[in-house]
Amino acid sequence: MKKSMAPVDLEIRTTDFALRIIRLFAALPKTTEAQVLGKQLLRCGTSVGAHYREAKRGKSTLTSSARSKVRCKNWMKPVIGFS
Repeated sequence: MKKSMAPVDLEIRTTDFALRIIRLFAALPKTTEAQVLGKQLLRCGTSVGAHYREAKRGKSTLTSSARSKVRCKNWMKPVIGFS
């Protein structure tokens, strides 16, 4: 069985991910299409760390887990067509 990830590790990884998304956005072409899609990517990619930190501040592990599951479910609806 795998060991669970250390909270500090996940916090560092979400920060690194957000920085990579910002660099990707900066490297996109300046066309309207690329900028529109890039802005959406920027909002979504940088919100991961914010959502993790917010869930971490939950009153209990159960609260944190529930918040994360709801966000994941809500995010997946438009991506894979859940109703």
